[in-house]
Amino acid sequence: MRALFAALLLVATTALAQGDYPNRPLRLVVTVPPGGAADFIARLVGSKLSEALAQPVVVENKAGASGTIAADAVAKAAPDGYTLLQNSITTHGIGPHLFSQLPYDPVKDFAPVSGLALLPLIMAVNAELPVRDVNQLIAYAKTHSVNFASSGNGGAPHMAAELFKSVTGAPLVHVPYKGSGPAVADLVGGRVQIMFDAAPSLIAHVRSGKLRVLAAASSERNRLLPDVPTFAEVGLPGVNVSLWYGLLAPAGTPRPMIETLNRAIGQILEAPDVGERLHAQGAQPMPGPPQAFAAFMQAEMAKWAPVVKQANVKAD
Repeated sequence: MRALFAALLLVATTALAQGDYPNRPLRLVVTVPPGGAADFIARLVGSKLSEALAQPVVVENKAGASGTIAADAVAKAAPDGYTLLQNSITTHGIGPHLFSQLPYDPVKDFAPVSGLALLPLIMAVNAELPVRDVNQLIAYAKTHSVNFASSGNGGAPHMAAELFKSVTGAPLVHVPYKGSGPAVADLVGGRVQIMFDAAPSLIAHVRSGKLRVLAAASSERNRLLPDVPTFAEVGLPGVNVSLWYGLLAPAGTPRPMIETLNRAIGQILEAPDVGERLHAQGAQPMPGPPQAFAAFMQAEMAKWAPVVKQANVKAD
């Protein structure tokens, strides 16, 4: 009888908590330091989510170990709807294949809430490189020593170039940097020749004439560079890479809470002012139901598994 009473009390308490959700501040854990696209998106969405839910949303930056520190903290948090993770291609696309062992299961330990934003990559070359298009680059790379920069080993810019290599057979040499800033500086200076990155990191140097963009690694032309063809347009549809960001809760978070969050995120991402701010950063809103985001992540993990294996890339 006592056990039955305890069970009934737990059910009643949970139902009350769900019905009153949220009634205190939420924590949004981000995998990167302050600054940059991921942090910008988290703070934009967090601010709007706070307005929608009438509760503070505190953005907490827990950088390090390719996002695993932040992901592990959320995976082990109470599934009460008050701790969320802004995940990404790093944590739930490429990342799971870089580590021989993770302290959490990237699928079973999280409940998808919604996609947030896509940030398509572009391929740029130093303007002194004697190529004008992707096919010329492939031919040139097969007869000359050509290298490419990345913002770090195993990151999306690195793996985009590895995907390009696997599709084209171009023998490019990887030069990893600690962050996009120094990589772009050396690309502009001619110390490295190619780089995949998001358009906002490169566009000022493209407009100054120091860099040349050969293709957009997205299904549609980049809004910031509408004259640049996609890889599909030049015959390489397999080279399609975007930084992406989404929202996860710990596994076991009650479904009504997930649905509350998903509805709020959908309304936020469909608001014209949010769309304008994302587009200004080269990003695209990515709303949708939790099951669609779950399917998207599964497809991303499946896509990157063979690329990581072929390139023999391991986490630093």
